Amino acid sequence: MDKEREIAKRYVKVKLKEQKSDFEYWQSQPPAKRLAALEEIRMQYHGWTYETYPRLKRVLSIIKR
Repeated sequence: MDKEREIAKRYVKVKLKEQKSDFEYWQSQPPAKRLAALEEIRMQYHGWTYETYPRLKRVLSIIKR
């Protein structure tokens, strides 16, 4: 059974000077949606998986006595 797409593909071709500001778009979105988008971008940037989270770097110093 094929599932229908929940989000329809859609695009509008506009000239660069006529495109709307991203700032205006995100200001029109509710705070929860903006935070969800920010979290998704952050996770993509760090390349996280569900099991892996970035950790602090281990720093070792060898001291001669």
